[in-house]
Amino acid sequence: MRIVIAGGHGQIALRLERLLAARGDEVAGIIRKAEQADDLRQAGAEPIVLDLESASVDEVAARLRGADAAVFAAGAGPGSGAARKDTVDKAAAILFADAAVRAGVRRYVIVSSMGADPQHQGDGIFDVYLRAKGEADAYVRGLDALDWTILRPGQLTDDAGTGLVRLEAHTGRGPIPRDDVAAVLAELVDTPATAGLTLELISGSAPVSVAVKSVAGN
Repeated sequence: MRIVIAGGHGQIALRLERLLAARGDEVAGIIRKAEQADDLRQAGAEPIVLDLESASVDEVAARLRGADAAVFAAGAGPGSGAARKDTVDKAAAILFADAAVRAGVRRYVIVSSMGADPQHQGDGIFDVYLRAKGEADAYVRGLDALDWTILRPGQLTDDAGTGLVRLEAHTGRGPIPRDDVAAVLAELVDTPATAGLTLELISGSAPVSVAVKSVAGN
């Protein structure tokens, strides 16, 4: 498969790129800064320098043509203000989805957040973030041209992955290593029977492949 990842230099994306490249997939990552390119090459990914905050749908679609799947793993990051939650977590996610439709890429996986909700109340930065992610998710759900899966991890940690997770429509809150999020994403990309599902993810007792198979087709 050829898989294009938005937010290619993110902590989850770099882990995902290594996993996909190791299993023989052709992987490309969209990055904002040319100086990040070597990190992607080391992970086995082709770097594509393109700013999703200023690119047009056609420009992004041109980079997506020929791909078998698209993964949105970009984020404004914890140090960013409210404005970038809207331009990255919401607008860039919508742009990437529209570009996938235009490029004819049906398989679309988006990394969201537990608690994401377009109706979320509050004016704090995290409130704006949850609203932005919720609005992006709602938009993607409305695109019949995409076989989408929305993944909502719990509290992200840098602990070593265990390969044991809980993946369900509603898991309740809990931590999850970024290693295991990447492993689940790699499995989801390859499991189109999870299309149409919004899934929460925390650490648990099921091996990743078993957890994904158990929700597929539901």
